[in-house]
Amino acid sequence: MKLSTKGRYAVMAMVDLARQSRNGEPVALADIAERQDISLSYLEQLFGKLRKGAQVKSVRGPGGGYLLARDASDMRISDIIMAVDEPIKATRCTPGSPEGCRTDRSRCLTHDLWEELGNQIYLYLSSISLEDVIEHKVLGTSGNMRNPEREFPKRDLPSPASQPIQAAE
Repeated sequence: MKLSTKGRYAVMAMVDLARQSRNGEPVALADIAERQDISLSYLEQLFGKLRKGAQVKSVRGPGGGYLLARDASDMRISDIIMAVDEPIKATRCTPGSPEGCRTDRSRCLTHDLWEELGNQIYLYLSSISLEDVIEHKVLGTSGNMRNPEREFPKRDLPSPASQPIQAAE
């Protein structure tokens, strides 16, 4: 499964918005675009979809911009991705369709595997709020991958030479 820039950028922008609007004041898209290095015109398109998807609300006029539609603790990452029309799936088939993606319209042998992977990804993203991302509560085991020494320090293992040799019978 590949998450396109549409979904990734929407989540990045929403996390930025959540961090910057903690004082209750609207945040300008130009500021988000600059901080996150995302094209302003692309952000405008995404925020149009996020507004229609009830994830953000806009404030017009001087000092206007965008605010979260709900508290960051109530906003799920999956909702953000779905609001920008980013399907969360790992199959080539149309979700819910009895027809498969093969040329004879049958399903491939691994269809159920990939469909369940898509379901698990959706469940995972549904379990994470914007607040979780802001508060760095999402690290889990992925933090170990960046610095394996932190959680799994190297141990001195006996060298093969120090192992007793057993005679084969």
